[in-house]
Amino acid sequence: MGTIKAGAVAKGAYIMERNEPYVVREHEFVKPGKGLAFVRLKLKNLRNGTVLRVTHKSQDNCEEIDIEEIEAQFLYSDETSFHFMDSITFEQFEVPMPSHEKAQYYMLAGEIFKLTRWNGETLDIRLPPKKDLLVTAAESAVQGDTVTGATKFVLTETNLKVRVPIFIKKGEKIRVNVETGEYQERVND
Repeated sequence: MGTIKAGAVAKGAYIMERNEPYVVREHEFVKPGKGLAFVRLKLKNLRNGTVLRVTHKSQDNCEEIDIEEIEAQFLYSDETSFHFMDSITFEQFEVPMPSHEKAQYYMLAGEIFKLTRWNGETLDIRLPPKKDLLVTAAESAVQGDTVTGATKFVLTETNLKVRVPIFIKKGEKIRVNVETGEYQERVND
């Protein structure tokens, strides 16, 4: 950790603000005609994802934090945690599930993920933009239900419930948008 002048903080930098770790998403340097220059920052909280907008004088000190990026293999999950193994040190560690609840629907045992860590705490599990998942349960299509755009719900191997077109069956793979949780397309292996 170190200090840096607010005017020198760049987009993508990791800083402490109000005793919480943030990443700088936007940085705007403002030099008014009169008075001191200042910086407007848009920050994303690394623990809960909330966005904070702050203004600092360009000469104010900000506390930079050292973030560690590692690759880790997802092993399994239980009721409270995800269990990972560092790909380099083979050290196993837990990540509390409540702070990364959405991730449980897009991780399969054995897959490698990039994790953002700070002081031994996992702040982010980087998920891919799209994920291919096996359909493990699907409602049957009702005969005569051929209205254009007719949909039904299916359950995937990760227990994600997804609305899909009526032609999707149990045992097929579907591609899901990780950000929205919506069906994208059927995947043919």
